[in-house]
Order: sequence, then structure tokens, then C-alpha cells
Amino acid sequence: MANDLDQRCINTLRFLSVDMVQKANSGHPGLPLGAAPMIYVLWMRWLKLNPQDPQWFDRDRFVLSAGHGSALLYSLLHMTGYALSMDDLKQFRQWGSKTPGHPERGETPGVETTTGPLGQGVSNAVGMAIAEAQLAARYNHAGHAVIDHYTYAVVSDGDIMEGVSQEAASLAGHLKLGKLVCLYDDNRVTLAAGTDMTFSEDRAARFEAYGWHTVRVADGNDLDAIDDALRVAREEVDRPSLILVRTHLGYGSPEQDSVKAHGSPLGVESVRKTKQKLGWPIEPDFLVPDDVLAHFRTAVDLGKRQQTDWDERMSAYAKAFPERHAELQGMVRGELPAGWDADVPSFPADAKGIATRDAAGKAMNAIAPRLPALTGGSADLDSSTKTALKGLGDFNPDATKGEDLQGSDPAGWSRQGRNLHFGLREHAMGAVVNGIAAHGGLLPYGATFLIFSDYMRPTLRLAALMGLHVIHAFTHDSIGLGEDGPTHQPVEQLASLRAMPNLVLIRPADANEAAVAWRVAVETRGRPVLLVLTRQDVPTLDRTRYASAEGLRQGAYVLADAKNGKPELILIATGSEVSLIVKAAERLEAEGIAVRCVSMPSWELFDALPQAKRDAVLPPSVSARLAVELGVSQGWERYIGAHGDMISVERFGASAPISVVLPKYGFTEDAVYARAKALLGR
Repeated sequence: MANDLDQRCINTLRFLSVDMVQKANSGHPGLPLGAAPMIYVLWMRWLKLNPQDPQWFDRDRFVLSAGHGSALLYSLLHMTGYALSMDDLKQFRQWGSKTPGHPERGETPGVETTTGPLGQGVSNAVGMAIAEAQLAARYNHAGHAVIDHYTYAVVSDGDIMEGVSQEAASLAGHLKLGKLVCLYDDNRVTLAAGTDMTFSEDRAARFEAYGWHTVRVADGNDLDAIDDALRVAREEVDRPSLILVRTHLGYGSPEQDSVKAHGSPLGVESVRKTKQKLGWPIEPDFLVPDDVLAHFRTAVDLGKRQQTDWDERMSAYAKAFPERHAELQGMVRGELPAGWDADVPSFPADAKGIATRDAAGKAMNAIAPRLPALTGGSADLDSSTKTALKGLGDFNPDATKGEDLQGSDPAGWSRQGRNLHFGLREHAMGAVVNGIAAHGGLLPYGATFLIFSDYMRPTLRLAALMGLHVIHAFTHDSIGLGEDGPTHQPVEQLASLRAMPNLVLIRPADANEAAVAWRVAVETRGRPVLLVLTRQDVPTLDRTRYASAEGLRQGAYVLADAKNGKPELILIATGSEVSLIVKAAERLEAEGIAVRCVSMPSWELFDALPQAKRDAVLPPSVSARLAVELGVSQGWERYIGAHGDMISVERFGASAPISVVLPKYGFTEDAVYARAKALLGR
């Protein structure tokens, strides 16, 4: 059980957190009061970290998936010597502070991932554990274990209720991620009710069915039992672990075990009573006894020693395996190897052409052998999204006799495999990809149909919020996919995704734009990139007649201009519709109408250009503008202006062959020609 110093350390964490919430008059005091003992044991007895170098690569990863308990994490970070001051704690939830309401990656040293939307953090932790396992398998050698760390997460009732965590937990169990350990704050109270109202299954049995190791700790204040459970979990090499710790929300307060302790300050009188009950001085607020601080700060020297040991191991590794060391170091730094895109193909002009999903798949597979950081996969759609990395193996436990290996890469199953198979788990795919990116060392991608980006919206939003470098290939990008019908035909998704800040969406017009799009996706930093690709073949434009596909880099470019360089009409399109405006423009030019064709694969890249460069593509003096896109028109007004027009899709799709659907919706050369003439009043 806890000795006197342990107990005072725990109470210091509890009441720093309570005082933070009370001073801000906003926050969640219940979790810190109940969960402080188990997090104290984890941090002070097991967690490998260096407070003076929060980005040390072989640190253990810690995720507070129950992000509403952020005050407890901030208290720990301050006490163990991270660059988080007492003044920062006192600015909890205030403008510009390092202590926002929920943990935010990049805002606070020591915070690995943004949490708050429940279920996301634990799912990110699965991605982090995958990243550690893959990198360890690829780079460790006998006597040279340079990648060797654990991923820990603290999860709440709400976390494991959410569907995304169930998908991710199922995947983690299948993958036998033994270095993933989750501490479950089993306090049996959510924001609005006791869990008996909504949550009656045997949680341990559910996770055991997923393939997890589980252990129960009956008393959340029993430090020895928590310590033993963590030791056993670390020794369980073939299964992730869930430690169910029975805690009490708002422990020691008048509101203990009540929903009142979850998301509201205790109030001055209840804070006083809680401190009295737990034997803590009522004054002053934010009390940190000297011996308590000294004990916590032992984490600094321990972290230095651990990192020094790792540095020595890395030096020995560099001597033994210089090329592997250089490759790994480059990946850790996020560098692109020389010549990484040397094999990306260019595609000859072809009136029939190929689908941009096929061209993108060829580009990706040309990049992958030269870019060892690239890893990822699809939600059971490799054959449709064309995103399998050929010959690079499947990330899976080693196959055993009798397993169904349909769909396997010829290189087989292993921890080194760079193809990730998410199964039908789009929610988890997005969160796991985020976790891999947050871990560092790898460039992850996911893939599914564009319509199913709706399943992934929370994870895409968090990727954008955190500024993570992730790539998603979304294929089957329009009603042009035909017979599958409206359930599979995206209409509003382009507008919806473009509405999200700090995200780049690229919808290439042909094979060569698709190849450039992959280059841009790899080179981009600080935000996710979405590649939106066709299922159907689209013509490969003759780049001796039309501008280079490198124009994609600026988001929109003049594909073909009026012969005199002074257009009276601008036709704008994205993706498969670019071929329509090119054909219509030829007819209009034959009638003496000066037309400019603009391919506009990415609004975000275009909007980032200086105004003068944007005006060079879309001159303000030319008000006759017709945009063509297989999606809703929302947002296009900024480019077509008050006097422009648009051919768009303002209703759901329909089930029929593409040769029927597109004409019915007005997406033909004739329709573009007619609307252009009408816009000009001719």
C-alpha cells in the first residue's frame, strides 16, 4: 500500500488538479481525484520518459484518452519536470495557455496526441503500438534493440463505449500488440448517469474476446496491486492488456461517485471538505511540499540516464549497421531520401486513359521502395482503391498452418510488413493512422471510398487539428461509379471536407496529375492530404498540347488558354470533369469564342497562393466563368463570382450504368457547351 510520501505525492496531484479546475471555474475534477493513484504508479515506477527532451524517440508513449481529466496530466507534467510552470497550471483553460481544456498535441510539452472526443485517444494508442512494433521488427537486430518502448493509455467508461475504440481494440487483439497497456478508470459514472443506466456487459470478457489480456484491480488506491498488474501486463508479450482499476469518481469529495463530480468544479465548500477528508491543508491553493517535488523530480535524472543509455545503444548500432542507422535516423527526422520520387511514372496521352485510382496506385508503388517510411492500407478495399504496396509484406503476426491467406502480399505476414489491413473498420483506420503519425518515424496512409469518409470525419478533423502528416486515398469519387447507386455515390463529401481547416484535398484530372498529387502528398508537412480519385477511366491529356501536370502544385492552373491570351470565358473543373471542359472549349474556340480552361485540383493549394498569382489564373476582369464538378456547388461561388454559373449535383445519385447516369445529370460535352453559350448570352 502507499507509504506516507506516496500518499502525499498522490494528494498533491489530486489537489493541484482540483485547484486548477476551481480557479478556472471550469473543468473535470472527478477523474483526477479517483485516478491519481494509478497514474502515479505508472509514471513513477514504469514509464520511460525524459522530461527535458519530450521528443526523445524511444520514450514510452502515454495517452490520456480520457482527455477530460487533463488537469491531472498537466499536474504530472509540471511535477516531473516538463516545461510547464506553476503559472501555466494557474492559467488552466485560459486564452493562450499551455493548459487547454483537453490535451492538445503541440500546445503542451509531453502531450502525445489531442484527446477529448472519447474513443479517439485509445485508438491513437493502437496506432502508436503498431508503429513501435513495425519499426522494431524492421530495425532491431540481435544485441541491438534500438526501438523498444511501450504505449500506455488511460481510458474511461466513455472511451470503451464508443464504437471507434471497439474497432481499434478488435484490431489490436488480432495483431497481438503486446506492448500496448490500457489502464481503465472503472469508476462507473459518466457525465449524465451511472453506467448501470446504459452499460451492463462484462467489459473484461469483451476485451478477452478481442484477444486481450485482462486483469482486475479491486481498489484504485492499492498501489501494490496496480504495480503488480502493470508488471504482469508488461510481461504479456502476445496480447495487449486492459487493467480494470475500480476507482471512485471524485474520490474523497462530498460528490464522490456522483455525476456532479464529473464535469463541474466542486465549489469552494466542497473543495474544503475534500481536502479535510483526505488530510490535505486547506490553504494555500496549489500546494507542493518540497519533499514531494523532490521525489517527482527524480524523473529528470532517471530520464537522462535512460536516454543516455539509448544514445549509447544507437552509437553501437550506427557502427554495426551504418546504412540502417542512417535510414532510421532520416525517418525519425521526417526527411525524404534522395531520389525518393525518381521512379514515379509519366503517362502518355491516351483518349481512353486510365482511372486516377490506378494511376495513383502506380505512383504510390513507385515511391514506396525508395521511401521506407511509407506504410498503410485500406478498410478491406485494396483491390478497389489500388493501394496495396506490392511485395512489401503484410503487417500481421506470423501466419500459422491452416489460416486463410487470401489477399496476402507475396512477401507474407510479419511485423516488418508495410501493408496494414484494417478490415471493415473505417473509424479505427483513421484513428490508427493518426496514432502512427503522432508516434513518428513513419508516413502512414489509409484508403477507402470517398463516401465512407463520412465514417472517418472525427479522425480527419483531429488529424487536421493536430497538423498530422497523414495521407488518405479516397476513390470512387462521384456518381460516376454507376450501378452501386446513391448509397455509394458521394455528392456533398467534397464540400464537406473542403470546409475543414488545415486540410489539403486534391482531386486530380488525369493520370499525370495523380502522379504529381502523390508527390505533393508526400512533400506536404503539417496537415493531412486527401487524394480524391476516380473509379472510371478518364482521358490522359496530351501534355504537349496542354500545360504540364506540375501545375497541380499551385492548386489551379491554366491548362489551355485562349489563342490571344485574353479569354472572354473561363471554364473551371476538377477531376474527371476536366476532360469535359477541354472538349467543350475546342468547340467554342472553333466558333471564335476565346476560352481559358482551368484545372483546379485543390482549392487549399490555390488559396495559399499570393493574390497576384491567383488573379493570373482567374483574372478579375473575366466575369463569365463556368465551373463543372460532380458534387454540390457549395463553396464554388468564391471562384465563379456573382456572374458565373455551375454544373453541379444538387441531389443524391442514382443506380444505373455511368453511360446513363452522367447524361441524366448533365455531365456531357454537349451540356457544358450549351451552358457556356447560355452564360455568354449566345
